[in-house]
Amino acid sequence: MAKVIALMSMSLDGFVADATDGVDEVFDWYFSGDVEVATASATMGMTFHVSQPSAEHLRSLQAEVGAMLTGRRTFEVADGWGGQHPWDVPAFIVTHHVPDGWPRPGSTVQFVTDGIESAVAQARSAAGAKSVGVHGADTIQQCMNAGLLDEVHIDLAAVLLGSGVRLFDHLADTPIVLGNPTVVTGVGVTHLRYPVQAS
Repeated sequence: MAKVIALMSMSLDGFVADATDGVDEVFDWYFSGDVEVATASATMGMTFHVSQPSAEHLRSLQAEVGAMLTGRRTFEVADGWGGQHPWDVPAFIVTHHVPDGWPRPGSTVQFVTDGIESAVAQARSAAGAKSVGVHGADTIQQCMNAGLLDEVHIDLAAVLLGSGVRLFDHLADTPIVLGNPTVVTGVGVTHLRYPVQAS
């Protein structure tokens, strides 16, 4: 069964965005080096410039992930990725209502209105033997609270935001025990990957 992995860039003090949903500071590491890493999507056309360790890390993740899962807020902030997630994998959006104008012809974005468990099941099916990446603080919290996360992957940015959107704000049944991390040190970021211990 496909692993479900939380994937987020986060400030050292625990924020994934500032109070206005700005992410520039926590995403600065994507442009902190001279190694190019292109995303797979032709519609988004994003190319990152990172350090060599971060490049190897990103390429490994892109090869591992076969579907993405996120919430409506992240989808809206990203303007729906133009209908196709930058990693060129199916994207599943957890929402109460499908937004106007969606789904769009040729889009790989799908909407799930019947809860987080259904969304994870659909994303796992689409991912096949690969992993499901989970974006967005609220969606990650829902997955964690439902016992659906296998790993927590944090790109820990070298910045203190002081306020904003916390990644781990509304967790149930704490403490949640994580295993020992794998650590990759980049420029302006430390990549941490923790297994979630079964409770």
